[in-house]
Amino acid sequence: MGIDSYASAGVDLERGDRFVDYIKSLGSRAISRSLGGFSGGMELDLARFRHPVLLSTTDGVGTKLLVAQRLKQFDTVGIDLVAMCVNDLVVCGAKPLAFLDYIAAGRLNETILKALMRGIVAGCEQADCTLVGGETAEMPDLYAGEDFDLAGFAVGLVEKEEMLPKLDRMEAGDLILALPSVGIHSNGLSLARKALPYVAGETSLWQELLRPTKIYVRELSLLLETGKVLAAAHITGSGLEANFARVVPKGLAASFTYSWRVPSIFAAIQEQGGIAETEMRRVFNMGIGIAFVAKRADREGLLAVGARNHIEMMEIGELVGG
Repeated sequence: MGIDSYASAGVDLERGDRFVDYIKSLGSRAISRSLGGFSGGMELDLARFRHPVLLSTTDGVGTKLLVAQRLKQFDTVGIDLVAMCVNDLVVCGAKPLAFLDYIAAGRLNETILKALMRGIVAGCEQADCTLVGGETAEMPDLYAGEDFDLAGFAVGLVEKEEMLPKLDRMEAGDLILALPSVGIHSNGLSLARKALPYVAGETSLWQELLRPTKIYVRELSLLLETGKVLAAAHITGSGLEANFARVVPKGLAASFTYSWRVPSIFAAIQEQGGIAETEMRRVFNMGIGIAFVAKRADREGLLAVGARNHIEMMEIGELVGG
């Protein structure tokens, strides 16, 4: 049989066009009016900036997609995709402004695509940023069946003098505070899936793996406005210690208490997988979504801001010489 059209080669152009129309139909304030053009943009209000710095991030959700595929639930990994990008911006002091997505699939399943996009739009709404564009690619010779992958890209602005980390202001004795995670987030899923084998009819643990990454933009932005946060780290792959080490100056190191309440999903992964505690800490966030540094004298002020704004915070350690 001959191949006489793009559709017969496995690529449905009309399906892609319908998907763009669907995104526009969602009518969210987080969707740019320029969506569907050759590029996406938004107006910038630079009045409050003296030395604006443009920051950008990119990330994906890894093999969490396999959990979504197994459970046939796709409306949360879009939130993960946004979270992994915008959380990386806000820990640098930046306000996320624009987000773009890239979806590549063997075959564009419209039901799956719509669920993914609802999650992406919900994530942008939570992060107070705008979905300005994206790309949806159907590549049947590269991806098998309905296999797909996601990538996200975000851009934000920060005043140069307000960028984090403030390496010159940190010293031994400074406190490490944290915003808790809501579970595993989007890292370590290759290990977690093998430690917790899927059992049909007993999916509660896999449902827990699928809980979306928390978006910390609003909470951390309120804390940043105090001027008392000296450094912040988004705890993703490589766990708490390795990620936190990226934002402290040479000559200092973190001493963590490990006394906080750890979500039960981590105990299940550790027990059923027979995983050592050191490996758990090396791979997973262990209940910490964002860790940040502040002067000991600023502790009560930050906790008060948290209490007024219903922000859960924990004291998890201090900086020491190292």
